[in-house]
Amino acid sequence: MMIHPNETYILDLLTKLLNTASPSGFTHRIMKLIESEAKALGLPYTQNEKGGAIITLKGKDSSRRIALSAHVDTLGAMVRSVTSKGTLAITSVGGFMMQSIENEYCTIHTRSGKTYTGTILTSHPSVHVYSDARDFKREEKNMEVRIDELVENKEDVMKLGIMTGDFVSFDARPVITPSGYVKSRHLDDKASVAALFGLLESSRREGWQPTHDLVLLISNYEEVGHGASWIPGGIQEMIAVDMGAMGDDLNCKETDVSICAKDSTGPYDYEMTGKLIQLAEELIIPYAVDIYPHYGSDASAALSGGNNIRAALLGPGVHASHAMERTHKQAILNTTKLLASYVMS
Repeated sequence: MMIHPNETYILDLLTKLLNTASPSGFTHRIMKLIESEAKALGLPYTQNEKGGAIITLKGKDSSRRIALSAHVDTLGAMVRSVTSKGTLAITSVGGFMMQSIENEYCTIHTRSGKTYTGTILTSHPSVHVYSDARDFKREEKNMEVRIDELVENKEDVMKLGIMTGDFVSFDARPVITPSGYVKSRHLDDKASVAALFGLLESSRREGWQPTHDLVLLISNYEEVGHGASWIPGGIQEMIAVDMGAMGDDLNCKETDVSICAKDSTGPYDYEMTGKLIQLAEELIIPYAVDIYPHYGSDASAALSGGNNIRAALLGPGVHASHAMERTHKQAILNTTKLLASYVMS
């Protein structure tokens, strides 16, 4: 059976997700959005102790449970210290190139709930002033946040209530083009979260059920390695839904569904991967099979955590991962279609 994902619903939800700050460790606000969406679809919603979401969809046969996971946490930063000149030194949350956040607008989230905007720059930001500005090494110790407040020293910043350990989120700046491209920060992995909710919305609207009970895991610590290291009991199979990478020696395009055969932790389940390939071909869904040597997923975290499961990995193709990313709506919608076909087979 081929489902018909609601494009408007999926892209509208994706835009909301992208516009909600959620660096790893600071996901309580976006989880409220996830909870609201699940309840609007009439689905049971609970959280694990780490704050990740567990959403269940009843199947025709409860003798098996299949998990689909995606992560809502993103890259970001924290305040490492306040400098004497009134800027913020930062420490990264997640793995990204410092060049990818240079000149990016950001928001500082204080413990009191106040927020302040700023810009991430090197400490030698101007070619008119610094002879080494072009070659100055883009590394963590040389990056800082310029705060959009009247501050001249450390004391001025402290009066704002900004302190070490406050989170810094990067402005996503999502744009959906007339040609169907979606460009934004944090498509890894909010595009997949939107695809999963597209599956749930389709089930309710089109009146279909998965063959077996379905458990959706929306994790909130994937970018730091332990998002789905614990999963609920009774799950036999798990598909991590995460972005497909693009570049040298890779087949994936932004319009493709990426099926990952192996990542840095080893190969995924042969039969599950083969079934996804077979279904993509039957549904005439553009797909690519790739190997990602610098990649780990929630499924690999679950396996490393000792869970007795079989696992696979797929997701929409994303260009320039961990930088200013881009995918195409076709890849997101087809991810939903392929997953629905899998859970109904």
